[in-house]
Amino acid sequence: MFLLLPFDSLIVNLLGISLTVLFTLLLVFIIVPAIFGVSFGIRKLYMKTLLKIFAWATLRMERGAKERNHQLYKPYTNGIIAKDPTSLEEEIKEIRRSGSSKALDNTPEFELSDIFYFCRKGMETIMDDEVTKRFSAEELESWNLLSRTNYNFQYISLRLTILWGLGVLIRYCFLLPLRIALAFTGISLLVVGTTVVGYLPNGRFKEFLSKHVHLMCYRICVRALTAIITYHDRKNRPRNGGICVANHTSPIDVIILASDGYYAMVGQVHGGLMGVIQRAMVKACPHVWFERSEVKDRHLVAKRLTEHVQDKSKLPILIFPEGTCINNTSVMMFKKGSFEIGATVYPVAIKYDPQFGDAFWNSSKYGMVTYLLRMMTSWAIVCSVWYLPPMTREADEDAVQFANRVKSAIARQGGLVDLLWDGGLKREKVKDAFKEEQQKLYSKMIVGNHEDRSRS
Repeated sequence: MFLLLPFDSLIVNLLGISLTVLFTLLLVFIIVPAIFGVSFGIRKLYMKTLLKIFAWATLRMERGAKERNHQLYKPYTNGIIAKDPTSLEEEIKEIRRSGSSKALDNTPEFELSDIFYFCRKGMETIMDDEVTKRFSAEELESWNLLSRTNYNFQYISLRLTILWGLGVLIRYCFLLPLRIALAFTGISLLVVGTTVVGYLPNGRFKEFLSKHVHLMCYRICVRALTAIITYHDRKNRPRNGGICVANHTSPIDVIILASDGYYAMVGQVHGGLMGVIQRAMVKACPHVWFERSEVKDRHLVAKRLTEHVQDKSKLPILIFPEGTCINNTSVMMFKKGSFEIGATVYPVAIKYDPQFGDAFWNSSKYGMVTYLLRMMTSWAIVCSVWYLPPMTREADEDAVQFANRVKSAIARQGGLVDLLWDGGLKREKVKDAFKEEQQKLYSKMIVGNHEDRSRS
């Protein structure tokens, strides 16, 4: 046997004591509060402290930038071109009127000046594309000591550099290991807990345990991100037999909502770690998983969802109808599928505060591992969640109109821009249908004028 020297023995004892103290602190201040859904207010105190530090750092940077005549922030705007909400016909009429004294009704079917309308629209789209900028993080108005949020970051002063360096050490050497440990704990408990609950006979006791296992594990995962969430109007939380729809910014949207409610998830079956989690979860709760070959079958998907919502004893389904992540400045087109099945819809608006960490996942730029690393090395994830009153499809509405009405309600509550564009443009080209729509409008105007003159 090997004998430990006194110094080696001291190191082993100190390491053992440190691990015991760390585990005790995790158990007392994080895991136990997560089980009972309580908070000691430590995260809010942490947030207030960060706000004071950010304010001082921003003032110091602005002072230094002014002395050096240096542009501090990368310009960002939601619109650089003033656009009046006018129709194609009205704008072409104005162009023709400015070129001659003739009115639109007295002009021939086509005038060469008409092309200026389409040229101008094309230039506006290139200069101020309201779609593409929804897939990139915005520049903050104040610095949060993360170099990733200030593209013109450079040396300002020694004190500010030391403060930034301390922030790097705290985030990577203290917060990151702690958060990884918490995430591992939450995911492990979720897999083990749901697997064990899955062997129990169906009944109220199984539902009770499943609900609290899910809530406990998601709350631990929320703490792994130091997420500070404010929930509003909890009386409107989704109920069984309904569909919960929310705007989509990040994969952590699921954790944010599931830490305050009990939902049935909808998604494609995966392999690897995600597949292990899915198989464990479905044993304890009736989630709706689809095979890869089934996802594109719209009728099969609609049938499975309809069967789920018609059973009022089953959990509300959680769906993100945008189908992709948007940078939390706007809400883009909702896919109509979840609005066709005739269930009560419970809209939820999620708004993140990028001052502490940008939650947006730019999947075309970052992989999942890189994204999670960025999240776990941010200061915190701060967001507000609003539960809106339930909405049902009206008699004179089709699925698209209903989806747009729900989307508008979410946008208004979250202070987001309501866009009609499809989020699929993130990876795909503009559909020919959009181009043809403009062609049809112009053709209708020309043909309509020609027919009017023929009748007269």
